[in-house]
Formats: sequence, C-alpha cells, structure tokens
Amino acid sequence: MENQQLIDIATQVRRDIVRMVAAVSSGHPGGSLGCADFLTLLYFEVMKNDASNFKMDGINEDVFYLSNGHISPVLYSVLARSGHFPVAELATFRKLSSRLQGHPATDKKIPGVRMASGSLGQGLSCGIGTAVVKKMNGDDSLVYTLHGDGELQEGQIWEAAIYAAANNVDNLIATIDYNGRQIDGDLEDVLSLGNLSQKWQAFGWEVLEMNGHDMDDMRNTIAKAKSFVGKEKPIVIIMTTEMGQGVNYMMGTHKWHGAAPNDEQLANALGQLKETLGDY
Repeated sequence: MENQQLIDIATQVRRDIVRMVAAVSSGHPGGSLGCADFLTLLYFEVMKNDASNFKMDGINEDVFYLSNGHISPVLYSVLARSGHFPVAELATFRKLSSRLQGHPATDKKIPGVRMASGSLGQGLSCGIGTAVVKKMNGDDSLVYTLHGDGELQEGQIWEAAIYAAANNVDNLIATIDYNGRQIDGDLEDVLSLGNLSQKWQAFGWEVLEMNGHDMDDMRNTIAKAKSFVGKEKPIVIIMTTEMGQGVNYMMGTHKWHGAAPNDEQLANALGQLKETLGDY
C-alpha cells in the first residue's frame, strides 16, 4: 500500500480509539494511539492472513498476539477496519454483553483474537508456543507479538526469552512498544530497564530498532527482521513510539495511559484527527 493510504487508515483508527474510550469513560487511549501506525502496517500490509475466514488454529497464516492487552482499542479498531468483524461493532466497546471488553478475551470469540491478554507478561510465551508448533508442522508462516515496555518488568518475559533463544525459535518476531511511560509514571522513575538492546542481545536474540511512526522505517525494519527468519535466533524489534501520538495534549505524559477524555477533550482530539474512512 502507499504510505498515505496507511497513514489515512491509522488516522481513522486513532479517531476510533478516542471515540470508543470517551463513549464509556473508560479504557486506555495513550498506548493505543502510540501503536496505531504499527498495527495498521502489520494488518494491512505485512501479515499473511484471511480476515474474512478467521481460524483459531492459525494454520498456514501469520499469527499475532497482543500481549499488552489493555491497548485493546487499537486492536479492535484495526481488526474491524481490516474486515475481521463489522466496524459498527466498535460502538459496543466495554459495554455489557459486548464481545469487545476492556481486555481481549477468547470466550467472546472475536475474529482475530487468539489469546486473553489481561495479565501482562504472557504473550511472548504464547507466541513461542505457537511458533514451535508451526515449526513442528512444517508451517512456514510467522508469529508476531507486541509488548509494552513496562510489561518487560514481568519476569515471565525473560523466562520466555531464555527459552526461545535456547530452542532456536527463529520464526517469531516480537516487538516492544518503547514509549518510556507506564501507568504510574515514566519508565525510568518506576523501574528502569537499562539498555534494552544489550539485554536482548545478551539473552541470545537478534535485535533491531525502528521508529513506530515512520511507515518506511517500519516497513524496512520488518523486512530486515524477516530476513533473519530460519537463522536459529528469535527476533525482537525495539519500536520507539510516543504515547498519545496524534493528540497533542495526550503526548509527552503518562497521564493518558488509562484515562478517557471528556466531551470537550474528545472534540479537541477529533479536531486533530481527520475522518478518512468514515466513523462507525
């Protein structure tokens, strides 16, 4: 796709995000807005899957796991906009009996969702398990996972990292949303992760870095990541993003990690985000 097409989709996704959380005064807009560009590129260009014929087993298609499940608004919007379920269903976000709850859940049978991700730290383990099964079955499609940087404070992430390297899980591409902020403050103030690139390298992973708001950089970096598939090392991309990207008053702070805009703030946000595909 042309970059402008992807940018237009990501802009509409951002409109969806702020409208969804504002409608119920609940949700996590900050990280969702920050990952809109990445997930748009992933679902509309990079991944091999059939949105109209979702299969839970993911055989012969690329699989994605959202480990930091609190940014469900961006996942739901991208899934709907890419044809996994009707866009109109976004209006049910976080409402009683809706499939689109605050954290994705498999019991809701949402096309595109293969794991419940409310508790942080588990997505890499699920991704590794799927990647191992794909290799055992001779399935050459790939597994992608997304993680928050604050999520890397969970020990299970590093247990999984050790396992993947020790077992040459080389059909997995993990991405870290490195925005430097988490719910209680800046990453450095809560619990510094130190030099992430050196950490992952020390754990035996192939490490790449990219700008999560530059389509060309992301496209090129993911292509480079795919060139390492089959070379006996798991792959991780450290993706620099801005929490709240696209809405000026949400950027530069952790305060919109889990806070919804009021009516006036919503109008301000929508004024900054052009309607490109039509609102739900």
